[in-house]
Amino acid sequence: MSEKKDAAPGEGIRSLKTSSVFRFVNFELYTKPNVTIMGLGLVALTGCLGYIAYMRHKYEGLGYYGAIKSDGTEEFIKKKSRWEL
Repeated sequence: MSEKKDAAPGEGIRSLKTSSVFRFVNFELYTKPNVTIMGLGLVALTGCLGYIAYMRHKYEGLGYYGAIKSDGTEEFIKKKSRWEL
């Protein structure tokens, strides 16, 4: 005898009857969040964004500025003085 389990609030897709192939392909829907992995991902993302900000600040310190070209892309161009030839 198989006992039918009623869906409880908060179970979401876990309460639906699905195939093992669906569960294998979409395993992230059935696993609990892992705080350690989320923390490592947050640190990696913050590190990448910090590195991008650092490189942008470094280029601006060297005298470059971000100019938007006519096609919408951004290009770093060295600042020129009008007094130079």
